[in-house]
Amino acid sequence: MDFDYSPKTKELQAKLLQFMDDHIYPNESAYKDELAANTAAGKRWSALNTIENLKPKAQAAGLWNLFLPVDSAAASGYSGAGLTNQEYAPLAEIMGRVPWASEVFNCSAPDTGNMETIARYGDEANKARWLKPLLEGKIRSAFAMTEPDVASSDATNIETRIERQGDEYVINGRKWWISGAADPRCAVFITMGKTDPEAPRHSQQSMVLVPADTPGIKIIRPLNVLGYDDAPHGHVEMTFENVRVPVSNILLGEGRGFEIAQGRLGPGRIHHCMRLIGLAERALELMCKRASSRVAFGKTVAQQTVTQERIAEARCKIDMARLLTLKAAWLMDVAGNKVAKTEIAMIKVVAPSMACQVIDWAMQAHGGGGMCDDFPLAYAYAGARTLRFADGPDEVHRNAIAKWELGKYGTYGRDAAVPVTRGS
Repeated sequence: MDFDYSPKTKELQAKLLQFMDDHIYPNESAYKDELAANTAAGKRWSALNTIENLKPKAQAAGLWNLFLPVDSAAASGYSGAGLTNQEYAPLAEIMGRVPWASEVFNCSAPDTGNMETIARYGDEANKARWLKPLLEGKIRSAFAMTEPDVASSDATNIETRIERQGDEYVINGRKWWISGAADPRCAVFITMGKTDPEAPRHSQQSMVLVPADTPGIKIIRPLNVLGYDDAPHGHVEMTFENVRVPVSNILLGEGRGFEIAQGRLGPGRIHHCMRLIGLAERALELMCKRASSRVAFGKTVAQQTVTQERIAEARCKIDMARLLTLKAAWLMDVAGNKVAKTEIAMIKVVAPSMACQVIDWAMQAHGGGGMCDDFPLAYAYAGARTLRFADGPDEVHRNAIAKWELGKYGTYGRDAAVPVTRGS
């Protein structure tokens, strides 16, 4: 059993760490300042030059589209990084240390999942129209699934209708928590809805590509996440009212939305977990530095045994989550997403909970400072807690894990499907 990273991964790690030191960490203040200036100027929902100016540097450094796995690269016709999930994991971890960093490398959600979806299930015309500019970082995208009127933790509940009328599909429905939809660069939605409500439960849904400028799309409002609006990315509530798209915009075919979702959500879920490892590592780092520099009750906070216990527990939790993430990534590479379903579900439960706990301890070590934006911890906590909803609440994944475990000893749960869910 080899726990070492490949030479290719080590090389990219070194380049990425250097890029973070040279360009990402020094620009954290510039990012905040630019967003504040845009807000004051009445253009909060605008692309940030801080990020846009770094993208050519990332491309020049060979740190572009690192997420793109070998099979999707082949399907897209793009000769990018072509990394395995296992090779990408430690790189995503490094990016995850700063929440906005992944966009600099064209490795941010939901674009990565959308690019893989179009690469695998889109026809050549749709790849040319949407995949190419996404891979080039010229546009952004969103995934429209979750709905406010139903419990979307069960994706069979979604009510958005996709009805065929001649050579067009007509879409009507209300969506929310559509991440990235507020970004002015968002050019296309992958939209999930029902094409046949009378079909078998998992054959009712389909996915279609909907250009963002199609008449009938209305953004209702951006939604706050524990007080943060995540501008300029955002998470919106929106409606589709008699939105018409060509029949050719459907992905894979009618009734195959669940099939697509199960192929899409494996990589998407594990990418979140990879980044969370990095976020937790940074929280632990900040915790250790803060605890070593502050004195309370006659000794440093680091000398308080409760702090030492939390630091030790944090190290254990982070390393355990990393190993499970790497195992899941490896199994996806060697056996496929379906075989790795248990590991994907487990790390989806473990990583966000771990990150929440580590960040919480780090906030405690910072005292009042941990709750304000003078430090990145409050925002990090909001992001980690949100990921216990995104791509499915903990409960749904725990239920699936339990069913698969019970299926080893009886008939119940043996054939349980991978949960297709987006949360609320």
